[in-house]
Amino acid sequence: MFDMIAFDADDTLWHNEKNYHEAKKQFAQILSKYQDTEYARRRLEEFEVHNIDIYGYGIKMFTLSMVESAIDLSDGKIKAREIQKIIDISKEMLTNEVELFEHAVETLAILAPRFDLMLITKGDHFEQERKIVRSAISGYFRDIEIVTEKSQEHYQALMAKYNIHPNRFLMVGNSLRSDIQPVIAIGGRAVYIPNEYTWFHENLPKEEVDPTAYVELEHIAQLPNLIDQLMKDESTSIMQP
Repeated sequence: MFDMIAFDADDTLWHNEKNYHEAKKQFAQILSKYQDTEYARRRLEEFEVHNIDIYGYGIKMFTLSMVESAIDLSDGKIKAREIQKIIDISKEMLTNEVELFEHAVETLAILAPRFDLMLITKGDHFEQERKIVRSAISGYFRDIEIVTEKSQEHYQALMAKYNIHPNRFLMVGNSLRSDIQPVIAIGGRAVYIPNEYTWFHENLPKEEVDPTAYVELEHIAQLPNLIDQLMKDESTSIMQP
């Protein structure tokens, strides 16, 4: 039924966005002498969106966005020691231990002997590669892809690279925009596992995605049973005249 089961990494297998959430709180506190904290946070997010096309995704882009927005929010009056505090926030993010979600390892251990697994993660190559190493779960995956974007075109390129028909490909992730909608659009299958913290840029109104085209789970531990049920349902439909 599935030639490949692929997993998103950030906020699907390990915590990521909650680190940014905490960093933005610290940033807003540093800038509180210049601007309202909520406004500072919103302005930072505007710089993030603007800078994606320039710097790509990841902590390095986030750092430059914090520095740029700090200069803007302070009207150029930001002190060097305050810039250093912002840089220290980023250094802490880069050196944090990778915190896997509960049941992530157990789920991979159940599925890896039965299926070919792929990890598809988006962002800065150096940063993502380091998190993969620190997570100590790379051994469960036959293939690992670090991509600059997750669009229909990027998924189609992966299907061609690995000679996988989309209807035999299953993507598991927490982002409707990056993990679910583009996979459905090319004829693939998808499992959506929402996370408490999801980057605002990854938000996509549910009404923009056909709810019958993917399955939503509460947590990753439910995935093996779901896959068993999907395979059973397909086998039954094939056997029926």
